[in-house]
This record gives sequence, structure tokens and C-alpha cells, in this order.
Amino acid sequence: MRQYQKLAMVVVGIFALTATPALAKPQWAIVIHGGAGVIERKDLTPETEAAYRAAMARAVATGTAVLDKGGTAMDAVEAVIVEFEDDPLFNAGRGAVFTAEGGNSLDAAVMDGATLNAGAVAGVARTRHPVRLARAVMEKSRHVMMAGSGTDAFAASVGLEQVEPSFFFTERRWSQLVKALTDMGLPIPPRPAGAPAPQAFTPIPDDRKFGTVGVVALDTAGNVAAGTSTGGATAKRWGRVGDSPIIGAGTYASNQSCAVSATGTGEYFIRLTVAREICALVQYRGLTLQQAADTVIQDRLTALGGDGGVIAIAPDGQIAWSYNTSGMYRARAAQGQAPVIAIYKDEP
Repeated sequence: MRQYQKLAMVVVGIFALTATPALAKPQWAIVIHGGAGVIERKDLTPETEAAYRAAMARAVATGTAVLDKGGTAMDAVEAVIVEFEDDPLFNAGRGAVFTAEGGNSLDAAVMDGATLNAGAVAGVARTRHPVRLARAVMEKSRHVMMAGSGTDAFAASVGLEQVEPSFFFTERRWSQLVKALTDMGLPIPPRPAGAPAPQAFTPIPDDRKFGTVGVVALDTAGNVAAGTSTGGATAKRWGRVGDSPIIGAGTYASNQSCAVSATGTGEYFIRLTVAREICALVQYRGLTLQQAADTVIQDRLTALGGDGGVIAIAPDGQIAWSYNTSGMYRARAAQGQAPVIAIYKDEP
């Protein structure tokens, strides 16, 4: 009997040494993306890489400041995306890609996981911060989604800042449009009225394929929220709309499961209703957040031929990101944990 007791004590001792204690649920957490695509070290100069990492670090700090003071998840989502929409590095707001007609057509969406309230806009042309417009649709209208010229009219009616279309112009994005239209054999439209004179810029190979921004957050009240903002695809035609403003495709949030923001080739994300599908796998199948994200992105999206990625957060503090491209601008932070900023596939 004593031999068995000693053996039991040894086993317990070994377990105590090897078992990894579960991390305590953070009071708040935030995950951010700045787009997924062909992002490789050989293609980014040290200066460009440093600029993206600095932008992601600022975004994390902005969101952290809101949440650490007891702000809502929705407030944190909006604050970070507003910052991105003013940063020409990203395909959102100022720095958005151009349509084939030579204009900018901006999309955004937000969703509140506590109430399932949501707001979305597509085809914005004069509202400086589309994410604020999406939130206004959610909170100040009877609707969920608005598109076309009515979006800017509604924005003006609720006092959101309006700008001239040339405000969104960047030389880098215009150059991408010219190349894309040339490759497609389509006419190049006149340079936009009010745009500055041509100037030098630092090109980034193939970066027309990424740059959409998104945020998911968990606040101290235990609520989650999601938001996404984009300029869409370079040289898009005929009023094309991607997944970002479509609730359930590129943006979704529910306290019953998780919050998700996506980036990638929107047509595939729409077909798979990627954001809602991830949340459904968590809610109804009992998958962990990372398992659910990987199932949809690594298996289903890849099998369909789509490319891109997602960030996600759950009310219990789980954080996940998953992408099937060579890189994704991404960052995360949580109460009591050091922030993580990453770009390439081989980073954590």
C-alpha cells in the first residue's frame, strides 16, 4: 500500500511540474489587422516595414487607452479605425485605392456583440471617416446598411465631417490604378480634380491586394464588438462591393460567440459568410476560437480558392487570427499581457 501511495505522490508531483496553468481571463483585449496579402521581407524596405510596425503600435496604444479606462469595445473599435482611415499606409479612408473611374468608393461596418445592432455603408465618397458613418447608421437611423450617394447625405445630416473627394488621393494608389488599367487594357481616367501635382512615392509590390483595416475588442463589461473599413479593390468597376460592409461576411459580433473582422478577396468571404461561420462554429460546435478561425480560413476558404485572413476575439478572452497569405499586418494586446505586433508568416 505504501508503495502505491508513494507512486501516486510521484505522479502528482510530475503533473504539478509539467502542467501549464490556464491564463486568467483578461479584463479587456483588442486585436487589429491592417490587411493580408503577399507581404514578404524581400519586398519591404526597412523604412517601410518600420512605418507599418509603428502604425500598428500606435493603433494598439489607441485601443488600449480606451479599454484600460473602461471604455466600450465599440468605442475602442471606432477610435482605432478612425486613426487608420487617416493613415495613407492603409487601404481605408485617406489612402484608399481607386475605382476604374478614378474615384474612391469607401465601405465600412461595425457591430455590437451585446445587442446585435449593426451599421454598414458602401460607396462613401465624401465622408472623412466611414467607420463613424457606419456607427451613425447603427445608432441614429432605423437601418442597418446604406449605399451610394445617400450615405454621404445621411452623414452630413448627422454632422459628420465632409471633405472633397481629392482628400482621399495618394500618389501611390493612383499609380496602382494606372498600372492595373494598363494591364487590363482599359482607359485611364483624368487625374482627379484637386489632386496634388505628381510626386515621388515608395512603391510596395502587389500591395493593391491588401490594406483593409479591422478591429475586434473585448471591454471590461464583457462585451465584444467588431469593425472593418476599406477602399475595396483597385480598379473595381460597376459599383462593386466587397465583404467588409456585409454583416456576417467581413464583419460580425455576438456576445454568444465572438467578434470577427476579415480582410482579403471579398467575393470569397461573401460566399462563405466567413465572419458568421466562425462565430457559429464557436457557438454551436464548441470549437475554440482558433480552431474555428483555422477551419474556415485554412480549410474552407483555401479550398474555394480565396485568399485573406481574419482576426477574432471571444467574450471569455480568447484571441485568434488566421490567414492563408504570406503575411498580414496584425497586432493584439490584452490587460496584463505585452502587446504583439507582427507582419510575416513566421512571426507569432
